Amino acid sequence: MSLSRLARAVAQSPTLQLNEAARVLRERGEPVINLGIGEPKNKAPINALLSSAARLTSGEVKYTPTDGTPGLKRAILNYTEEHYDRRVLPANVIVSAGAKQALFNLLFSLLNPQDEVIILAPYWVSYPEMVRMVYGVPVIVTPEDGGFVPQMAEIEAAASSATRAIIVNSPNNPSGAVYPRDFIGQLVEFCERKEITLILDDIYHRLVFDGREAVPATRFTQRDIESTRLVILNGVSKLYGMTGFRIGWVIANRRLVEVMTNVQAQTASCVSPVLQAAAEGALTGLQSVTEGLRLTIENNRNVIMQELKCFEGVRAAQPQGAFYVLPDFRAYRNDSVGLAEFLLRKALVVAVPGKEFGMEGHLRLSFAGAAKELIESQGEGDARFYRINPRSAGMLGRPEGDVLEGDVAVREDRLPNLEARHELGQILLGEDGHALRVERPGEIRRVPATADVRDLRRGEPDDLVPCVIAIHHVEVVEVATGGPEYQRADPIHDW
Repeated sequence: MSLSRLARAVAQSPTLQLNEAARVLRERGEPVINLGIGEPKNKAPINALLSSAARLTSGEVKYTPTDGTPGLKRAILNYTEEHYDRRVLPANVIVSAGAKQALFNLLFSLLNPQDEVIILAPYWVSYPEMVRMVYGVPVIVTPEDGGFVPQMAEIEAAASSATRAIIVNSPNNPSGAVYPRDFIGQLVEFCERKEITLILDDIYHRLVFDGREAVPATRFTQRDIESTRLVILNGVSKLYGMTGFRIGWVIANRRLVEVMTNVQAQTASCVSPVLQAAAEGALTGLQSVTEGLRLTIENNRNVIMQELKCFEGVRAAQPQGAFYVLPDFRAYRNDSVGLAEFLLRKALVVAVPGKEFGMEGHLRLSFAGAAKELIESQGEGDARFYRINPRSAGMLGRPEGDVLEGDVAVREDRLPNLEARHELGQILLGEDGHALRVERPGEIRRVPATADVRDLRRGEPDDLVPCVIAIHHVEVVEVATGGPEYQRADPIHDW
């Protein structure tokens, strides 16, 4: 069968690919920790559930208007007035099956082949692929200072006569950066002067920390919705933790919405009325749930930043919003894909390679889940990465206490139950059943951990106390696999 060259060129979504890998590991009983998925762990708001249930039990689950139900569109109009200080009409709103579909329909409606779209790095992984899927050309602007916010001069230098749009995502996925007020104002002025469409991906716009505000771009234009170059993209997935409901929307001029409606009518017909009812319930119900979620995520941000301090040489800018951090691991390894694979294979921790976001050498870590998982994941890094020699790039930080060159750190859930000191020549079970022989006595320091305790000799839980230990003055002289005889294998020199 012959397949389209365009379709074959579309890259697999790395985040969905890693989520699938995590799911498979969990089904096999592995204690995988998923820091790759951008999905809050909260339950859907009760008003959303009640509204969708009422629509479902009514039996009236039929086609709806292609651009959205009147009730949901009214809720979106009220939301826009409250948070953007702009009054728009129903004709300026189109509802789609998630903000992702809304963005694709938008790009399909805006671009001609070879039109350029400026994308600010770091960027969401799907932006460049979506542009290519509609025969556009993504133009990546990466901050020269190594930070996460470009300068206007860099954007102006990247613009050309072929530039049709600029995509802005603030708070930013994957960095958590909130673009400064002046920068947003300059972008609006530039786009309206050059007649370039400014696409505002505001899916995280209220998930901000430390009293900050993600200033809406609508504050910097005097034009009305019909004449402005601003297009607002939003949805309920992130702010309300309703990722599975797949409801997003676009606020734009009437003509653009009409074209997007035609595109959607020919591809999806309409969005499920049950899911639209849920989104309407979320937008019109008690909004305290969103503040509760924001506070939880801000606390998670504080936890993961504290844990990242344990990793020597890793630099991480503190996120100001969203629920991601993008630490720089180049002190250990510049290959973020290999690093993410190593984490998954050796520590069962899912992270997304920074290369997919235009930031090689970084890893995107999501702190949308439970704080307990964040602590465990950093413990995994301390416990399961062995420092064999100064060339060991696989070592991502040190356990509790100082571990010297040539030493090794292992978890007690991979060891026999030891007392205060090792005996000379004692065999310790390491990762994957490997044996580590102690050549010199070393102290053991215990710190709490929450990982499951397993005796790898039997592959079954036992009565060992779950904790992380730092073993000082230990040398790895050989690695053995197999049975109790600990048959000799090649010495480890480097990962």
